[in-house]
Amino acid sequence: MFKYYWWKILGGIFLLYAVVAGFLIPVPETMILESLRNVFYHVGMWFAMFALLLTSFVYSMRYLVRFNMKEDDVAVEAANVGLMFGILGIITGMIWAKNTWGAYWVRDPKLDGAAVGIFIYMAYVILRGSIDNPEKRAKVSAVYSIFAFILWIVFVLILPRTADASIHPGQDGAPVMALDLSASTRIVFYPAMIGWILLGTWIVNLRVRVRRIKLIIDN
Repeated sequence: MFKYYWWKILGGIFLLYAVVAGFLIPVPETMILESLRNVFYHVGMWFAMFALLLTSFVYSMRYLVRFNMKEDDVAVEAANVGLMFGILGIITGMIWAKNTWGAYWVRDPKLDGAAVGIFIYMAYVILRGSIDNPEKRAKVSAVYSIFAFILWIVFVLILPRTADASIHPGQDGAPVMALDLSASTRIVFYPAMIGWILLGTWIVNLRVRVRRIKLIIDN
């Protein structure tokens, strides 16, 4: 049975390590100071969000090829959990912004693009809820999911890099590069990223199983 659960155990270990070590290890004395520790959590949630939205994108395309409702189950739950991580990423980012810039939100291409990306996937959830027929809902949602992911890439990854300047860490020209980490922070950062992605995958797995069990009960 271990071969089916090893990745869940690994994800739990990595996240526990990130939480404990993330608060204990020394961090570089940069402009972000102690708030740099948020990189282990805020960035990790966005890594998980990207992985899950990509999963939703792939399974949406697979559904349009096979028209298998099991593909739709994974697509919708990956999008739902990805949206949850995106909202958590926005919240932790606002906390980081308050400690770094003195305000919870500032006008910045990266931040504005992230907000637009979140609203795009909120519309996906609303769209699914507005269609009663399961097959029609799956088809329309799959098409929307594909375009939503492309738009997300544009607003979050492409357009901010074309802007003249951004103060968001990790962007070209930003005062502090969030990923310019010391050796001590890297040994926490990378396991944390893997841990958040595995946690997101685990949640999707559970939600897909619950969705299919409900379908069996209802029928």
